[in-house]
Amino acid sequence: MLAKIKNKILTSNNDILKTLDIIKTSSKSISFTNGCFDIIHRGHIEYLAQASELADIFIIGLNTDASVSRLKGANRPVQDEKARAIILAAMEFVDYVIYFNQDTPYELINTIKPNFLIKGSDYKPEDIVGFDILQKYGGKVKTIDFIDGYSTSRIIDKIQK
Repeated sequence: MLAKIKNKILTSNNDILKTLDIIKTSSKSISFTNGCFDIIHRGHIEYLAQASELADIFIIGLNTDASVSRLKGANRPVQDEKARAIILAAMEFVDYVIYFNQDTPYELINTIKPNFLIKGSDYKPEDIVGFDILQKYGGKVKTIDFIDGYSTSRIIDKIQK
């Protein structure tokens, strides 16, 4: 079972491109989201489950440790990228997890060219990184509401208190 989980984590450009070729050849639709996913909580699970229902294949772009530190500060991430990737890949509704080291997933979105780009409803669709890419080929940008009271920052604050 662990090998099956690890096979869902794509680390090399070659693996990513081969997998995308297979998906595109099969005419399956792709849903994509991205994030740090540092401490998985109920809000993440419900958000990711909803995002996965929009297409045949669900891919998560996962910020590397270096990227998370640049975005969230020196004390983050709490869990390293391998741990975060395994946790995400273990979810039955996740098909692939792909690391990205940039501050935004723009290049990854341009490579994947998903049918659906998903982010939380705290964003306006036109402000979501990659919106312009999806507009070029008719992809759809969707937002999903968060569940109040669930956030990694809130969990970390509670633990520290």
